[in-house]
Amino acid sequence: VIAASDGRLTLSIPIQIKRRSGRKLVTLPIDPVTGEPAKARPWDTATTPLQLALARGHRWLAMLESGEVKSLKEIAAREGIDNSYVSRMVNLTTLAPDIVEAILEDTLPDHLTLFDLAVDPPALWEEQRLRIW
Repeated sequence: VIAASDGRLTLSIPIQIKRRSGRKLVTLPIDPVTGEPAKARPWDTATTPLQLALARGHRWLAMLESGEVKSLKEIAAREGIDNSYVSRMVNLTTLAPDIVEAILEDTLPDHLTLFDLAVDPPALWEEQRLRIW
């Protein structure tokens, strides 16, 4: 904090702008004591598009498995969206556990998009990993 002679205060916060999941992200300042980024408050963390897509895919798969709906087309009609989008989001439920963890922790490579993950993912987890990393 820098105080000016006229009573104004200037607050300087070191930040970095990083690309995550195809969007820009402002990272938190570094804690001078520990040297690590400051802990985010719960209201500072926004859900990423990939995280939302993964949650939708699991919800829609659960609707199918429970018998609540008969098909992906029925889900699409209920949601008012294209059935190919529903199909792609349900594809995310077949991803390897470590890839799902990377989505939830927002640590996937910056170049990766939702399209890369959701369109025709390989059935074998090792092939999925090769495609991503």
